[in-house]
Amino acid sequence: MSSDFPTTPDRWSLDTWFTHFGAPDYTEFKEALVKDIAALKSKAEALSTDIPQIVQVILDYEALGDRLGHLSAYLGCLSADDASDEAVKADEAWISTLEAESTKLRASLQSALAALPAADFDLLLTDSNLAGAIHAVKRMREEGRHQMPGDQEALAADLNVTGLHAWGRLYDTLTGKMTFDMTFPDGHVESVPMARRRALMSDPDRRLREASFHAGQQPWVDHADTLAAALNGIAGARLTLYGRRGIPHFLETPLFDGGMSQASLDAMMAAIHTHIELPRRAIRAAARLQGTDALHYFDLEAPQVPAPDEKALTWDDACSTVDRAFSTAYPALGKYFRSMLQQQWIEAQPRPGKRPGAFCTGSLLRREERVYMTWHGTVHDMVTLAHEAGHAWHSCVLRPTRSLAASYPMTLAETASNFGEMILLDGLMSDPAVTPATKAYLLDQEMLRAHAYLVNIPMRYEFEKAFYTERAAGEVSVTRLKELMSEAQVSLYGDTLQPGGTDPMFWASKMHFFITGVSFYNFPYVFGYLLSQALFARFKVEGADFLPRYETFLAATGSASCEDVARQTLGADLTNPDFWATALQAIRPTLEAYEKLT
Repeated sequence: MSSDFPTTPDRWSLDTWFTHFGAPDYTEFKEALVKDIAALKSKAEALSTDIPQIVQVILDYEALGDRLGHLSAYLGCLSADDASDEAVKADEAWISTLEAESTKLRASLQSALAALPAADFDLLLTDSNLAGAIHAVKRMREEGRHQMPGDQEALAADLNVTGLHAWGRLYDTLTGKMTFDMTFPDGHVESVPMARRRALMSDPDRRLREASFHAGQQPWVDHADTLAAALNGIAGARLTLYGRRGIPHFLETPLFDGGMSQASLDAMMAAIHTHIELPRRAIRAAARLQGTDALHYFDLEAPQVPAPDEKALTWDDACSTVDRAFSTAYPALGKYFRSMLQQQWIEAQPRPGKRPGAFCTGSLLRREERVYMTWHGTVHDMVTLAHEAGHAWHSCVLRPTRSLAASYPMTLAETASNFGEMILLDGLMSDPAVTPATKAYLLDQEMLRAHAYLVNIPMRYEFEKAFYTERAAGEVSVTRLKELMSEAQVSLYGDTLQPGGTDPMFWASKMHFFITGVSFYNFPYVFGYLLSQALFARFKVEGADFLPRYETFLAATGSASCEDVARQTLGADLTNPDFWATALQAIRPTLEAYEKLT
């Protein structure tokens, strides 16, 4: 993978957002934003049924959202760029209070929309100033219908800080301090921070994985009562609020947040259970590569094909390879990717002080995107670059739309990023210059993703659904939590796990179950993965003719429900299990190539 690219900047620039942190334009922006949010909050609290007044508040709220999002994204970029900058951290803490005020402002606006008689609301929607924002306004009205009276909502927001969210902070604090004593394969004993356990359980050395799994279980067992209290507390607070807000079922809120229906979720999960043997085949192939009859839970994230023993990729190599794959398959995406590099919108420089991870963010105020990652010279890093560039392209396609139509749910957030990944991987697999060792490694990585999305994450969903069902009748004990987790694992994994190879404490060690800002942090990822598989399969059949429809799909993601977007742009019915079954079958060619490795 030699580079035909000129030297490419690996450091981003945020100069078009503010001159620099603390500069006069930054300070003035903050001061004006505080003043304007307070003024609009007072105006929203005093809203009556006057339609022109409500429309104006909607417009002002939209404009303020751009400004608040711009500042939040800027601080998020700076904080990731230098995790030790205390001044930036202080402003990040400050902006959370501003976001809380914006939430209260939105609640008042939603209450006013909910109070409008149906005829008046229909009249409001005909206002030309709201063109393109109808879907967002309808969703605000729907949220308003499930709000408690204003004083109770304000009380709930305040109590969440010391109640619901406090359980999440307890989990973060407790697990952040966890360590365990581990005997390594060479015989030495080391105190290992829990944050390192997942990396050890992804190591190619199975002895290391097994040792870290068993030694690392003990802290979760020791703190099981505390962690069960936290999980019960989080679920209990949500269920209580759902009851007060007239929300009859615990799935209604995550489904609303995901912009999808129960029928679509049921159809997707039914297709997965019906065709579960397809992703299970990937697990069985991994076991054969490992030389065992089945996998243990500590094997599930481990590579079975070693990373290619080649010289480290340079940043220029990676940019050239991604550009070539994008430009060959999707010229508009390739042109956009090059513009990102030229404008220094991508941060990849490896250096001390950066936060781990990768993300894409952006400013609706400036209509610009930014990608953050750290380059370590691996094929995996190159795939991450393509993934985040796909996210950025999604935002670019949405630029012409108004801000209220540019916000899309988590269910649709991973489609463009996975699409970008698949373009790169497809290009690499068909490139004669890519070595067989690299292709085998990529197949293994792709199948790791497939069974994570199609077996592990559905397993988390089944566990969480069973837990919330029982939690509605009272607190769920540690013993029962372990039983529910083992039952979900056996149900989804079947005989691909060794006897005794489940992880009954996974409910405690998986941080996603303790996220307090969103519930059921699982099925939207399955949705996004399968939808992107379906999109890419169509692209492979239709070629360039499909791309305009793909862009129409991306542009519509903030303007309609998932079902309407899919029906209007792809002619697909998400409530039909056959659609999801077809999407599942899209992994078959990669799976069959992977099985040949065994």
